[in-house]
Amino acid sequence: MKKKKCIAMLLAGGQGSRLGRLTTNIAKPAVSFGGKYRIIDFGLSNCVNSGIDTVGILVQYKPLVLNRYVGTGESWDMSVADGGVHILPPYAGETGGEWYEGTADAIYHNIDFIDMYNPEHVLILSGDHIYKMNYRIMLEEHIAKDADLTVSVKEVPWEEASRFGIMTADDEGNIVKFTEKPKEPDSNLASMGIYIFRWEALRKALLEDHEAENTGHDFGGDIIPKMLAEGKKLIVYRFGGYWRDVGTVSSYYDSQMDLMDTQVDIDVFTKDFKVFSNSNMYPPQFIGPDANISNSMICNGCTVYGTVKHSILGSGAVVGEGSVVEDSIVLPDAIIGRDCVVKNAIINEGHVTGDNETIGDPEGKTEVFGKAKLSI
Repeated sequence: MKKKKCIAMLLAGGQGSRLGRLTTNIAKPAVSFGGKYRIIDFGLSNCVNSGIDTVGILVQYKPLVLNRYVGTGESWDMSVADGGVHILPPYAGETGGEWYEGTADAIYHNIDFIDMYNPEHVLILSGDHIYKMNYRIMLEEHIAKDADLTVSVKEVPWEEASRFGIMTADDEGNIVKFTEKPKEPDSNLASMGIYIFRWEALRKALLEDHEAENTGHDFGGDIIPKMLAEGKKLIVYRFGGYWRDVGTVSSYYDSQMDLMDTQVDIDVFTKDFKVFSNSNMYPPQFIGPDANISNSMICNGCTVYGTVKHSILGSGAVVGEGSVVEDSIVLPDAIIGRDCVVKNAIINEGHVTGDNETIGDPEGKTEVFGKAKLSI
């Protein structure tokens, strides 16, 4: 098989417990986002737009919907013979199947897959981030500086730096220190969880980590500190675009509200560097004669008879007569009955409300309502 310059490994196996009801029956990367998308669309689209045509998706928790959604990768133009999208389930040992012990452990147990493509470099991605990024530019900088590891970082406000893994770098971009959630940070360069490793260096580090004691088998907690201590060349790649970790209900809600904010640079509809999706099975939307819609995203397949303000309706969603949906996210195939009031809420995928229901607390925190009924 032809040697690859770079392949991607996308970590999509986390339970996503902080998303509550949204991930009761579904893996976090498969959760609906922005009406017609799912969270995993962003990482996969970034890959194809960056010229990376080989992606291993490491699944674990509730993978059925994610597996069916990704399929052969055709929707992301990745259905190719020498590469493409590969779903990689948890490994089976001599005593049966086992769950991954950490992010590095997940990659370790897929070394054979990576070796099959014999890449020069490996891109490690998380499956729960919303952003548009050209990995090719990052890869070019990684190669030009002959780095063993390049970590994508984003400047965050100093008062928020203690929430992140922080990279301290010198004037030339070399990482000199890594601190996980420091109480008194000396840098505001937050790790985005996006790594490009020289495969030879990563392979050696994974093998050593697997045999080591007192390790969490994690990139941030174990692999990066060890490589730094060994004097490996680690550099930062500064990213200035929109990036959001949607691991909590509040960040998931806020990032979708950002889609309707003209001052925020997260245009998912731009024709260049497009975000691809496998949600094209719905007919055109239907807007009833008495419907009232303002500053909202109404996706294909929606039926709207009521009022929708500053909200997102996922594909196939229905808003009944006399109902008002405001500052809310209605996930695909959810049905809002007649004369309902929905404010500051997330309606789970496929959930059906009755008539005359009031959902959400405009003055309280955003919550998820209903148990998902998945149609994929």
